[in-house]
Amino acid sequence: MARRIAPRTAGAGRRVGLVLSRFNPAIGDGLLAGAQRALAEAGVAAGDVTIVTVPGALETPQALQRLAQSGEYDALVALGAVIRGETYHFEIVSNESARGVAEVALQFGVPIGNAILTCDTDEQALARMDAKGHEAALAALELANLFDDLDDA
Repeated sequence: MARRIAPRTAGAGRRVGLVLSRFNPAIGDGLLAGAQRALAEAGVAAGDVTIVTVPGALETPQALQRLAQSGEYDALVALGAVIRGETYHFEIVSNESARGVAEVALQFGVPIGNAILTCDTDEQALARMDAKGHEAALAALELANLFDDLDDA
């Protein structure tokens, strides 16, 4: 019979870093609220959460990298929004921020929940912000628990 590791989002004792982009601040605030709610519901103590802000989505991977390098965090969460404009800049920021977040996660082995929204309109982002912040925080916790389970196996 195959061994199956059940997903767990328990957060008690976990240290979590949140990187919040200040561009599109109303959306960022909603993402942050969703992430903080998820962490609290999962049992992460408020004192075990660090929130840092960066100018925009392109700067997010660098902040995540620095947090990951510290070795002080069990999980990280990227929060921000990139809204399509009339130029190609949307594609650059969307693609490069996603690439950078994934690169940091793979380089350091630290789970990162990615809630950098890439939407066509502000309305789309506003409709998704709370849920996506919540989901990204839970995804990061789930991966942290999975990694521990794999290490203990």
